[in-house]
Amino acid sequence: MMHSLVPRGACDCHVHIFDPAHPLPGRPPRETPDATLAAYRAVQHATGLERVILVQANGYGSDNRCMLEALAALGKSTARGVAVVAPDAPRELLVELDAQGVCGIRFHLLPGGLLGREALPRLSRLAADLGWHVQVQCDGRLLAEHAELLAGLPCPIVIDHIGKFLEPVPVSHTGFVSLLSLLERGDVWVKLSAPYEVSRSGPPDYADVSVLARALADAAPERMVWASNWPHPWFASPPSEAALIALLAAWVPDESRRRAILVDNPARLYGFDAG
Repeated sequence: MMHSLVPRGACDCHVHIFDPAHPLPGRPPRETPDATLAAYRAVQHATGLERVILVQANGYGSDNRCMLEALAALGKSTARGVAVVAPDAPRELLVELDAQGVCGIRFHLLPGGLLGREALPRLSRLAADLGWHVQVQCDGRLLAEHAELLAGLPCPIVIDHIGKFLEPVPVSHTGFVSLLSLLERGDVWVKLSAPYEVSRSGPPDYADVSVLARALADAAPERMVWASNWPHPWFASPPSEAALIALLAAWVPDESRRRAILVDNPARLYGFDAG
């Protein structure tokens, strides 16, 4: 059933697929979440979300098979992928991934990530050559330390989860000011997603993170996208997808701006036909 706040062509820009058929490396099979493509399709049916960006789960490292199988099943008309590759991955591998619908490389600058900042210069050049972007997740409080490197990259940049400030900060914080400055580059995008991961004030409105989301949406509404972060890995009590869509409506009350965030912006960023 189409959700009343979800226009046709809406895109969920950050979803992980975990399939017990692909056990997480180094863990017993029972510890792989049961978050299959079939389960996510039920989410799409319930919400009306039609397009999706499958993001390689950090636990799978550079073994993209689980993500790619789901991507192939969905097809390029409604899905794209963001992969993790080894720091020395050859261009030929990226070309193969491109043919399968991958359009970006995920960099996880938090502990446990396979790709850190040292790999950004080389892989961002390969990404630029293919028309890809780099997706970056880091502690937003440290963005000032990464800003010069990020500002010099030759391809578009997508910043995860409202900057993912592991301790929510005021809009005057140097990390948030750095994020706003990066937006001025013109090809930096931010995912309005996963406020529950870092909020201290908590549900239902996640006020401490919502103030940052609103500021970002006001600063560059044409380069905001939205995501559910399904299946909310390793988070014990996530909000429902419907609640997260409603939260976006609270952040962005203007219907035309919200449509841009859900439909038009991701269509441009990920290469879908306009909705």
